[in-house]
Amino acid sequence: MSYASRELDVVSTKKDERDDISRQIKMINERTGHNNPTVFITRSVPTFYFIGVTTSKSSIMKVFPLWMEALGRPEIVMQGIDHPMHDEPAHYRRSVAQIKYDPLSLGALVTTHKISLLEASREMFDYLDPYAQTCGEISCISKQGSRLEGHAKDPITAGLSLDAIIGAAYFERSGGDILCFGAGGSATATALHLIQKRNLGDRPKRFIIVNRSQPRLDAIRRMVNAQPTDIEFIYRCNQDPHVNDEIMTGMPEGSIIINATGMGKDSPGSPITWEGRFPRDAIAWEFNYRGELDFLHQALAQKESRSLVVEDGWLYFLHGWTQVIAQVLHIELTPDLFDRLSMLAENVRQ
Repeated sequence: MSYASRELDVVSTKKDERDDISRQIKMINERTGHNNPTVFITRSVPTFYFIGVTTSKSSIMKVFPLWMEALGRPEIVMQGIDHPMHDEPAHYRRSVAQIKYDPLSLGALVTTHKISLLEASREMFDYLDPYAQTCGEISCISKQGSRLEGHAKDPITAGLSLDAIIGAAYFERSGGDILCFGAGGSATATALHLIQKRNLGDRPKRFIIVNRSQPRLDAIRRMVNAQPTDIEFIYRCNQDPHVNDEIMTGMPEGSIIINATGMGKDSPGSPITWEGRFPRDAIAWEFNYRGELDFLHQALAQKESRSLVVEDGWLYFLHGWTQVIAQVLHIELTPDLFDRLSMLAENVRQ
């Protein structure tokens, strides 16, 4: 279901509650100049939302009920909200309003729209965690009483995933740099994670970011410039995959090549061509785990000849979802619990 495609037509049935909500929305509209929605669906069961592009195709739709059973919360259901990429701000605000004002709307995981949604609805949040403020994006919407909270979990989840892939002192051992195609929330989070690494061997000397549009590059540049770092960041605005091939060819051996564009899942294609050559002994990391995954298949085609390590986004998926669920449901995500939930998800994947 896409709330962006139609008006929400069921309102709160309690008049005093409805009037209070209307006053809150009016105050927000007066502060921001936005026309926030005044109607929303009143859920009859506790509902967890997944805000994305093609949510019905995600493995989480099968995994989520198993996880809720394991957590002793089988009454919680999953609801997808699909927005086209770079949707209208009013549509994002409508989705946020659903969570903010409906008592049984518990929270959400946000993917693809992490930056755009926050830009459209920042004033609707009562609290943004430090990562959300630094990165200018949210991947998690939760509630603490009547307070709506936004969290950027990606610096944690991208960091947990990357560290599991490369181990300690990788850049000291390999001499590699990072080439990241895409400058959205996941790319921003990965950059921040590496900036905050204390040991020199855990930080690359160079982090090259290539994106098709300039505004996202400008945003990540502002974030980087606000941090103390010895990493050299290079920003390239480019839409031509042949030029991306050339950039990749110039990367040193052992580099990490990341597809954080959404291409191969949310949009067709890959940031590189089939003629593009990965550096020897490189790590090719596709942030997605589902879809056509052109970039992943391009890397797999060179796995033997270029001695590549090829990773998809499954581990990122697991860390991302478990961190957000723990935040929304206010539970402690212990290593043992993560392992148990991972095993349940792996059974669905197989």
